Order: sequence, then structure tokens, then C-alpha cells
Amino acid sequence: MKQEQLEKFKEWFDDYVAGFYGDDEYINANIRLKDEHSRRVCEEMAYLAGELGLDENQRLIADTVALFHDIGRFRQFKEYQTYHDPRSLNHCILGLEVLAEYDVLAGVEADEREMIVKAIEYHGQKELPAGLDGDCLLYCRMIRDVDKVDIFYIVVVNYEAYEADPEGFKLEVELPDEPWYSPEVVGAVLDGQRVDYSKLATWNDMKLCQLSWVYDVNFAATLKRVKEEKYLEKIFDFLPSDGDIEKVKGKIFGYVDSRIRQGF
Repeated sequence: MKQEQLEKFKEWFDDYVAGFYGDDEYINANIRLKDEHSRRVCEEMAYLAGELGLDENQRLIADTVALFHDIGRFRQFKEYQTYHDPRSLNHCILGLEVLAEYDVLAGVEADEREMIVKAIEYHGQKELPAGLDGDCLLYCRMIRDVDKVDIFYIVVVNYEAYEADPEGFKLEVELPDEPWYSPEVVGAVLDGQRVDYSKLATWNDMKLCQLSWVYDVNFAATLKRVKEEKYLEKIFDFLPSDGDIEKVKGKIFGYVDSRIRQGF
């Protein structure tokens, strides 16, 4: 890839996303959420690429993946007013349809285009499919990591905003804000498992689920980033203070510190 291609992709992204803003402030707030998320994910991707020592061509491909990873979200929210895939469409597949409709990747070499497409398609799956290798696997792992880093940032900011003004909160709240959490969800986190979204019943369950994402982080550099920003501590601040949560805290922090010490 060439830097000029990436610059054209950024211009197209700006023009495409601008078309989703309008008079509805609820829609605008949610479109802005993914607009700003995509731009920060590009910054996180640049950081991780530097930590991993990628060459210039690899960085350009990784940057393209980051820019377009959530391109399907804009049409998804405009049409369905939700970012919840089971209630609408798979946003990863929708994103690929958008890129194909506008022939955005037409000038990219076939092998590079295939890696970009696969990384976008697989970034939202629970597990990466078997058989991926080389740079394709690298980009798939990288986008899943940097996406999580920024989502940690987003959820912390949104929890703070919601707590300060629940009535004025403009974003979608998918689960009821109840004071309890599900023992099954706590058990999964303590067992070192990522939480199944189908098991979530309250917003506290969602917070526990988000903490379990550390088990699906691919690179120690990503966990260092999360630790430096204290995202996990901030999420714990929005959970009840009791014995179960303290056990979860010990498990999560112990896991993160162990992975960082091991360096992978």
C-alpha cells in the first residue's frame, strides 16, 4: 500500500460519515460516538504497530483496517437505531457491503485487500476462525485489541456521564440499570472465561462482561495500555463493593499483571 491510498481512504471516510448527521440529536450523538471511536482506534493502532515493530507497509494496512473496521455501524444505527447486532444486522458484514458498494478498496493489491476484508469481517466475532496465519492473523488480532482499548475508554466516559445525569444521557442503554448482578456472570469471570452476551441481565452484568475482555487480549502491549489508563479500576468503581466483586478484582488484576510480566 501507499500513503496516498490511505489519505484517500480518510477523505472518503470523512465524506461518507458526514452524510449521517442531521437534525435528530439522538441519532447525531450515536453517529458521533462511532465517528470519534473510529478515529481513536486509528491512533491506538498506530501505537500498537509501533510497539510491535511493524514496517511501513504493514502499518498502512493496519491503519486501513482501523479506519474501516466499524464503517457498517453508521448505516446500522441510521436504519435500526441500535448498535446491538442481534436486533439489527452484523455490523462487520454490513461494513464490507458498504466498502464493496462504493468500491473503496479497488486500488489495493488483491492479497492486501483480502487481509483488510478478513480483519474487518472477523473483528466482531467471539472467536477468530481457525486457519488464519501470517500478516492476516496479525491484523485480525491487532484490530480486536485496539478496538477493545477504545471501547474501555468509551464505557468509562459513558458510565461517568450516565451517573452524573441519567435523564440527560443521550446514548442507547441496552440493559436495565439495576443494583444487582448475575452470579453466573461473576462465576464466568472468576473461571477466566469471557462472558456470553446472552447471559447479561443488568448493566452491572455488562460491566463484568467488559472486564472479562482482558481474557481475549492478544498482546501484552495492549494490556499495558489498558493498565496505564486505569480503565479496569474505573469500571470497578461503577460496580457494587462486596466480596464477590473483590474476588473478581483480584482475578482480573492478577491475570493482567501476569500477562504483562510474561511479555505476550
